[in-house]
Amino acid sequence: MFSIAKAVTEYSWPVVVHLPVDGGKVEKQTFDASFKRVSQTRINEIREAIEAGKITDVSLANEILVGWSGITDGDEALVFSEASKVSLLDIPTVAAAIVRAFFESLSGAPRKN
Repeated sequence: MFSIAKAVTEYSWPVVVHLPVDGGKVEKQTFDASFKRVSQTRINEIREAIEAGKITDVSLANEILVGWSGITDGDEALVFSEASKVSLLDIPTVAAAIVRAFFESLSGAPRKN
């Protein structure tokens, strides 16, 4: 049964980030992102903005990413804050991975790691 009365405002989804490393290789790392649940109207606006080149991966990731788990600063879990989100999104390939995971979550695509 589907209930619209219990609208969830955010949900968790796995993100796979491929980071370039020495030797022309990539290292796969993962974390769970908490995404803001957006309306279908906003999804349509986002798709149009992407097609028109009016939105970047970083700006979209900044809008939809509202938390995470599974990220460390090397020693300790990295606590979500606006400042730590800015630092995370400044790492090449991360924003694109977040956006890709967000659209996978909307399509219900099965996860392949």
